[in-house]
Amino acid sequence: MDDDELTLADFDFDLPPELIAQHPLADRAASRLLHVGRGALVDLPFRALPDLVQPGEVLVFNDTRVIRARLLGSKPSGGKVEILVERVLGEHAALALVRTSHAPRAGTVFEFGAGSGLRRAVVRDRSAGLFELEFDHDVMGTLNALGETPLPPYIRHRASTEDEARYQTVFARVPGAVAAPTAGLHFTDELRGELAARGVQLVHVTLHVGAGTFQPVRSGRIREHVMHAEHYEITADAARSINAALVEHRPVTAVGTTALRALESAARDGAVTAGAGETRLFVTPGFRFQVVRRLLTNFHLPRSTLFMLVAAFAGLTRIRAAYAHAIAQRYRFFSYGDAMLLERAA
Repeated sequence: MDDDELTLADFDFDLPPELIAQHPLADRAASRLLHVGRGALVDLPFRALPDLVQPGEVLVFNDTRVIRARLLGSKPSGGKVEILVERVLGEHAALALVRTSHAPRAGTVFEFGAGSGLRRAVVRDRSAGLFELEFDHDVMGTLNALGETPLPPYIRHRASTEDEARYQTVFARVPGAVAAPTAGLHFTDELRGELAARGVQLVHVTLHVGAGTFQPVRSGRIREHVMHAEHYEITADAARSINAALVEHRPVTAVGTTALRALESAARDGAVTAGAGETRLFVTPGFRFQVVRRLLTNFHLPRSTLFMLVAAFAGLTRIRAAYAHAIAQRYRFFSYGDAMLLERAA
C-alpha cells in the first residue's frame, strides 16, 4: 500500500492522555524499550540495547544542539508576543513562528527583556507561515540571554532548569535545533561507552530539527502534505563509515527519525553522499529505504508525519500492533517517553 491509497485516518489511534510523559525519568537510561522485530514484540529495559546490536553495526546519532529558541515579549502597544525561532539566518536575522493577538505586518516591532537588557526585533517579511525578523542585537546572544528551551506543545509546563539539561542529548554539539532528537535522550556516556566496547561504531550526523516537526497534517490525502525544510550535514568521515558498513552488509541503525531522514536524504544509488543540504523528505508507506536497516525511536503522535515514517519503516499493520501493545503495557509516550527498536519490514 502506498500513499496514494492512504488517508489521515489510517494513522490515527487513541492515546490515554496520562501516558504522555511530562517529565524525564531521573536516569536517562531507565526508560523501557519495545523491540519490534519480525516476530513477537519484546518488552525490555533500555539498558538491554547493547544485547540487541552486533559488533560492526553502525549506530548513527544526530548531534544537533537545541537552542533557547522561545522568546516572550511585547509590542510597544503592550500586546503580548511569543516567538519561536525556526532558523537563524545570520548574525541579526532569523525565521520564526510568531504568536500574537493579530498577525503582525512588515515593520511591526517586538520588544524582549527590560531596562538595559531590552532588545528589539522588527518584522521584515513573511513566507509560508514564518516571519523574517531583524534583531538589533545578535540573534544567538539574544536567545542565550532571554530565551527559553522550546518544549513541545504537549508538555504542559514552562521550561525549567531540569528541562534545560534533559531536553538535550549528552552528545549534542552543533547549535541549531528547536526540538530535541528525542531517541538520543535515552543515552548516557556510560551506555555509549558500553556499545563502543562491544565493537559498535558510533557515528554522528547533524540535522537541525525545526518547529515544523510538530505541525499537523491537515490534508486528508497524505500525498498533499508539504514537509518543512530542515538543514542537515554529513561529514566525509561519517559517510565513509556508513558506506563501508553498507558494502560489507553490516546493519546501519538510525538513532531517531531525524538521523534516518538525514541519511535517506543523502542516499544516492545505495550509498550516502557527504555534504550539507536541505531536506523536505516525507517518508510514507511505499518509500524505498536505501541506508537504514534498524531504527531506534520514541513513540510518536497520532496522525503525525513521524508516525507515518515508522509505519513506512516497520509496516503499518505491525506498527499499529506495536502501539496497541505499548498502550496496553502503559509505556510512556513522546519526547520524554520510552523507546522502540524497529527492524525494517523489507
